[in-house]
Amino acid sequence: MKPSTNRMLNRIKAVYMFICKRGTVTTQELVEEFGITPRTIQRDLNVLAYNDLVISPSRGKWTTTQRKVKLSS
Repeated sequence: MKPSTNRMLNRIKAVYMFICKRGTVTTQELVEEFGITPRTIQRDLNVLAYNDLVISPSRGKWTTTQRKVKLSS
């Protein structure tokens, strides 16, 4: 796997775990926490939403779904 792909997957996993821990977060909170652009966070959230791991109950807010996930290290 390319290093850039591995970095992206690690970041998406970290975003998911951050949302799990916090419950509901805003896109801006994610931008500030991870120090990346809003566009990059949006792409990561789109991957998580596509896989039914997060939903947006209202504009700019995100929370996890009930889908069970096995996280590997």
